[in-house]
Amino acid sequence: MPLGLILGLGRSMRRKRTSSLSILSSKRAPREYYKGKNCKSTGFFTRKGGYVVMEEKLPKYVVPDLTDFKLKAYVSQCPREANNTEATTAEA
Repeated sequence: MPLGLILGLGRSMRRKRTSSLSILSSKRAPREYYKGKNCKSTGFFTRKGGYVVMEEKLPKYVVPDLTDFKLKAYVSQCPREANNTEATTAEA
C-alpha cells in the first residue's frame, strides 16, 4: 500500500473534538430557538396566546426583621475620609 493512502485513512479515522460541538447556542440551533438566561418559568402560555402565572412557581424571599439594625442600607459612592487614630499612633 502506498504511504499516502495509509496516512489518508489515519486522518479520516481521527476523532473530532466533541467539547465545542456539544455547546448549543442560538447560532447552532434552529431559527426559532431561544436559549434564555437560565431562568425558571413562572407559569405557562395558553392556547390563545395568554400567559398564566402560577403562584407555586413564583420565588419566595425570606427577609429578616431589621428594625434595630445599626447599619444603613445605602453605601455612598463618594466616601468621606475617615479619621483613624489607631493607624496614626501605630506609625509613630
